[in-house]
Formats: sequence, C-alpha cells, structure tokens
Amino acid sequence: MGFEYSDEVTEILLSMSEKMEKSVSVLKTDFNMVRAGRANPHILDRVFVDYYGTKTPLNQMANITVSDARTLVISVWDASALKNVEKAILEANIGITPINDGKIIRLVFPELTEERRKELVKQIKKMSEECKVAVRNIRRDSLDVFKKMKNDKKITEDDLAFIEKEVEKTCSKTIESIDNLLKDKGKEILTV
Repeated sequence: MGFEYSDEVTEILLSMSEKMEKSVSVLKTDFNMVRAGRANPHILDRVFVDYYGTKTPLNQMANITVSDARTLVISVWDASALKNVEKAILEANIGITPINDGKIIRLVFPELTEERRKELVKQIKKMSEECKVAVRNIRRDSLDVFKKMKNDKKITEDDLAFIEKEVEKTCSKTIESIDNLLKDKGKEILTV
C-alpha cells in the first residue's frame, strides 16, 4: 500500500527527524566531554582561551595530541599564550591540573577508581534518559500537529494512523541509537 504524503506532512516528518537527530548529536558531544580515564582531546572542546581579548577555542590555537593512553599534549602555536591556555584549562574545571613546562602543556589523566567509574556510568545514564525525554517530547509535539491536521480535515483518520506508525518507527530507531551510545560509552568507562 503506497502512501503519498502531502508536502506539509513530509515537512513536519523531516523536521521531527532532524530534531531527534540533533538531540542524539548533542548527547554524543556531551558523552565526549565525560572523562573516562583515557586521554580524550574532546574534553577540551569547550575550553576557550582569552587570546588578545577574544575568547578563542583552544583547538584553534594549539595542536592537541594523545601522547599515551593517559596523557594529552597541548602545543600552543603562540608561546606567549601559554599562561592564558593554562588558566583557561583550570577555569574550565575539567578535573585535571595542567602541567606547563614553558613550551608545552601536559594533561595527565588519573586512573579512575571503581567508585568514580560507577558515578560516571550513572551520569551518562542520566544524560541518555534526558535525551530520550527530549526525543519523546519531539514525538508528542509532532503527533499533536498531525492530530490537529486531522481535526482540521487536512488529513484522514487512515492517514493519521499511517503517519503515527511512521513517527513511532522514527522515535524507536532514535531511542535505539541512544541506547547503543550509552552501552558503548558505559563499556568505555568500565574498561580498566
């Protein structure tokens, strides 16, 4: 049975899909910020350095490399900005004290205790639950729009039933990808 969507229905479904994907994308970014005991350059994604009066992202003024499993090396291109970079890292409150040797900055990630690992897993579970709530709210809002369209006689009862199945399918796939992200991140955190 082929179903032809009107342009309006297609637009709403696309918009819903994009919003759900954006929620998952935000969750991925948030997960990248969670320190899992391994050196991860993404922990510095939200570090901005006061560079000649402009808040500049750290990754736009330095090379950030992983020198071993637990050490990040930050090579600042302009040596005069080293102190400001160090200050910005401290202010970002990432839980690691930078080591500045006058040429480069090292971040040594401490081993995570079992207790800390469990706290981090709880934290990421909470993050993924919040993401699922956001996705379900997007689903609800979209369904409300379609129900209003049915009440306004823009679509039929059968159209609505078909559209509801499509919305559910998209929502289920999105929640499945959230669960997969959570599982992978949880594994990464618990792996010693």
